[in-house]
Amino acid sequence: MARGYRVELNLNNVQQTLCRKHAGASRWAYNYGLRRKQEAYKAGQKTPTAIDLHREINALKPSLPWMYEVSKCAFQEGLRDLDQAFKHFFRKVKLKKEGKWKGKCGYPRFKSKKRAIGGARFTGTIRVYPDAIQLPRLGLLRLKEHDYVPMSVKISSATISEHGGRWYVSICVHEEQAEPMPANGEVIGVDLGIKTLAVVSDGRTFDNPKALRKKLTALKRTCRRHSRKKKGSNNRKKAQRTLARMHRRIANVRRDALHKATSHIVARTKPDAERPRVIVLEDLNVQGMLKNRKLSRAIADVGMYEFKRQILYKAQYAGCKVLLVSRWEPSSKTCHACGWVKEDLQLSDRLFVCEGCGKVTDRDYNAAKNLAALA
Repeated sequence: MARGYRVELNLNNVQQTLCRKHAGASRWAYNYGLRRKQEAYKAGQKTPTAIDLHREINALKPSLPWMYEVSKCAFQEGLRDLDQAFKHFFRKVKLKKEGKWKGKCGYPRFKSKKRAIGGARFTGTIRVYPDAIQLPRLGLLRLKEHDYVPMSVKISSATISEHGGRWYVSICVHEEQAEPMPANGEVIGVDLGIKTLAVVSDGRTFDNPKALRKKLTALKRTCRRHSRKKKGSNNRKKAQRTLARMHRRIANVRRDALHKATSHIVARTKPDAERPRVIVLEDLNVQGMLKNRKLSRAIADVGMYEFKRQILYKAQYAGCKVLLVSRWEPSSKTCHACGWVKEDLQLSDRLFVCEGCGKVTDRDYNAAKNLAALA
């Protein structure tokens, strides 16, 4: 199976400069290919492929000496990314004609260094050591996390990228994994929320870190300082780096909470009897929920879709089965004890009071119990 590993790099100044050169070469190749495709389309000629464009770039090398300082993988993979971008664009255009796609189709745009430094992908000879990785033309790069990336597996590609002033390497490996033993624990239901990240039917709760809300005032202040700097000045570049670091911090806090919650629910490292055999989730329409102007920021800060994605792939490794319940199921309005339905339940009602049996329970816990019963 194909699996990805992402580790932060510990680079010196020379290595950072070389990584920036490779990211710039990949961005230049992408923009060159996009320009050539547009020119060929306007002239009524056949659209050149990534192979044709790479031959043109090789012919330009004598006139552009900086190309010899970077690996050929940066140009090749940048052009392949462009072909993939057009492939997805035409696929969405076809779906839109059939009425199966709403919104923009995503025509490929020119990449700008002002938007992001980007990254570069490498293929070929890639070697992994306990504390370092060796990439073409970049040499041996130190890793901040040791003994994490497997060494005795087939590596198909490695991608370096920059986020908030830090460099990372993502490795795609093909490894064999034994079929997991089926879990035979109890069935659990998981209800997602805003105040609480997740409530499980067995009584466990996972707090929402509210990463964006806690940093919102500082983020606004940092954005204001960045916008007041003169464009093109060094002070604006410094403010931009500060803003990027703050966004990276917010994303890391949210990602850490999601990984800890999903790993604790799946319980992959526990015995078969303690792992849930079935996990029930609601198939929420997150895109539609974000149209609520009063709650859109709080919903986006939770990361509900990412929670479901992590549960799905982690449960596959742990031998658990995941069931997705329809979003129209009245799990919050139904009493888990007697089945009475409260049609006029409001979002502000955090306690569920059953008029049938008189039971008073937490709204999210009641929904989680109903989800578990649906299995």
